[in-house]
Amino acid sequence: MKPFLLLASRAEDGAADDEYRAYLRYGGLEPAQLRRIRLEAAPLPQLDLSRYSGVIVGGSPFTSSDPPGHKTDVQHRVEHELATLLDRIVAEDFPFLGACYGVGTLGRHQGAVIDRTYSEGLGGVTIKLTADGLADPLLRGLPESFTAFTGHKEACTLLPSHAVLLASSAACPVHMFRIKTNLYATQFHPELDAEGLVTRIDIYRHAGYFPPESAEMLMEDARRFTATEPMKILRNFVERYAS
Repeated sequence: MKPFLLLASRAEDGAADDEYRAYLRYGGLEPAQLRRIRLEAAPLPQLDLSRYSGVIVGGSPFTSSDPPGHKTDVQHRVEHELATLLDRIVAEDFPFLGACYGVGTLGRHQGAVIDRTYSEGLGGVTIKLTADGLADPLLRGLPESFTAFTGHKEACTLLPSHAVLLASSAACPVHMFRIKTNLYATQFHPELDAEGLVTRIDIYRHAGYFPPESAEMLMEDARRFTATEPMKILRNFVERYAS
């Protein structure tokens, strides 16, 4: 089997490594089957997509809708590299799954309106599949309604007409969409369980995402939820595209 490629951009080693392990575990992959490139650490090398089964973009501290002057040089570089890579991925309809940051990357690339209108705090939310979502092969085996973990400053306010809406929540109308046949983005985290969220809260407690004094409360709240269904998306992605 050709490996999958995970494009990550978390600068903290603990968060980056925990994310990688989650994709391995819930994708049913061995380390040799999931190559990771940390985009924040160095420029993206030239990629031969024919060597991979598919591309996954993990979550990110970057907010794509921030004004250009508020973005670091690293963020500008990463956004340019991902946009250039997406030119090829979209043209080929090459298997792609973007988790959380995938909405800001694939969405913006395809002309979606991405802003802070529908942000959601850290925690569990109820995701509901649309009729198209229930029929989509990547969502095979998922119920119409399930719990997933979120935490995002921006979201998609308006999808382009050629996108297919697959899932929503009460506070965020676009939680998953598809472009063409093989290009997917989720706003929720399909790799994240309660303990994974607790780990991120602990690591990011002084990163400005939330008041540091609220970390323990957020951890306690995260443990009240059980998220098991979103992970089926990762397994379905691997099973569908492994080559």
